[in-house]
Amino acid sequence: MDHTNQINTKISIEKLGIILSPSKLGFENNGVLNPGIFQEGKEVHIFYRAVENGNYSTIGYAKTNEHLDLLERKTSPLITRDFEYEKIGVEDPRIVKIEDTFYLTYTAYDGINAMGALATSKDMKCFEKKGIITPPLNYKEYEYHLEYCNQDKLNPKYYHYYNLFAEIGVVDEKHRLLRDKDIVLFPKKIDNKFVMLHRIWPGIQIVKFDKWEDLTKEFWEDHIMNLTDHILMDPLYNFEVNYLGAGCPPIETEYGWLLIYHGVCETNIGKTYHAAAALLDIDDPTKVLGRLPYPLFSPSEKYEIEGVVNYVVFPTGTALFDDDLYIYYGAADKYIAVAKVSLKILITELLLNKV
Repeated sequence: MDHTNQINTKISIEKLGIILSPSKLGFENNGVLNPGIFQEGKEVHIFYRAVENGNYSTIGYAKTNEHLDLLERKTSPLITRDFEYEKIGVEDPRIVKIEDTFYLTYTAYDGINAMGALATSKDMKCFEKKGIITPPLNYKEYEYHLEYCNQDKLNPKYYHYYNLFAEIGVVDEKHRLLRDKDIVLFPKKIDNKFVMLHRIWPGIQIVKFDKWEDLTKEFWEDHIMNLTDHILMDPLYNFEVNYLGAGCPPIETEYGWLLIYHGVCETNIGKTYHAAAALLDIDDPTKVLGRLPYPLFSPSEKYEIEGVVNYVVFPTGTALFDDDLYIYYGAADKYIAVAKVSLKILITELLLNKV
């Protein structure tokens, strides 16, 4: 399958180019990518994954204005690797503010396990880590609970990693836990509950809860036993046929929640990561109203095609200036770039592509 098999010809996207590149500083000399974004008026706070040689990640900080001028960039990590569960990487942050608290979700990587973790702050300067928030289950436990699911509705790919690890003889390792990444919170509570997207490969699942303490092992066991009830989206179109994952925190509009996500397809050149878009019901975000049947944008520029990982655009945050939606994304796992689209045109097109 050629990676250009589905191209967006309907929505004008302006690629504004790279806004942050790796520097000579030790903590970010290999790549800067996949930023969490928080907009405060005309200022944009950027919490980015900083990668040093050896693929060790921390979170760096920068700030720009609406013209993408750099106002500030810290010369050391804002959030470091502090615990055993994140000893290799604090990766791919997303950030939202709910009531008076900032919630920064990220992937904690210990060299074997990649799991969702949480840190909170009142001021975006000091963050308190709350630990792992995704299922603390090994693959044997995952498979056991998945068997209770409605198998007629379940994409067989949900067994992929279990089958793979069984094949190579590591499925019995109790410390090899379920991979769960792309943890994205809605920026407000819905019906007084937190609403969170997460990615048990290959789809995007949605979960609601009253308080963080609710996310116990028993909670997640029940979630997986009923996983088909919690799958928001699975791969549907050619450009995302292999897997997808939540990207940016959903954006509240009068027509619904706008979700920018990533979709991946294996091609003759390897994997290609595309940016994609969907529209969710404003009152019940478990309902998908519309979904673009083609990528919103794809790797086309040299800085998206050639880098640490080639052919990658990985959207993780947005800022809105009037009708201009700025989408911040990791490019080829090396740079941070921005693409601009009309919010109105994007919503109109999603409403034309009901699912």
